[in-house]
Amino acid sequence: MHPPLFLLGREYYFGPLYLRNKKPRPLQDSERVRLEEFVDSIGYSARYNDTENEYRHVQLPKAMLKAIPRDYFDPSKGTLKLLWEEEWRALGITQSLGWEHYEVHEPEPHILLFKRPLGYQPPQQ
Repeated sequence: MHPPLFLLGREYYFGPLYLRNKKPRPLQDSERVRLEEFVDSIGYSARYNDTENEYRHVQLPKAMLKAIPRDYFDPSKGTLKLLWEEEWRALGITQSLGWEHYEVHEPEPHILLFKRPLGYQPPQQ
């Protein structure tokens, strides 16, 4: 079962919003420097879809989890919280627009699950 889709302002958010930081938490320069060494080792799956959404998973190097700030983690589970786009991009994850981090694969917490509506078109500027 997939988490519900929320409309917040003009953007869609997947999953319970309480599993995220209340607002995006920018990285400090020193944190960004610690994460840079891992960026080239981030793995991206091919896209796959169902009738409503397209999906992909992103695999972070396991050692990278130790360099990510503690307040990006859910203390009750020890896994990453759901990350705002600003947060996952700051970690070095690069994807086209519209992707939403909606779940962490708990047995393998270095795997982040993303989805976006099928046929997503970015807003015209």
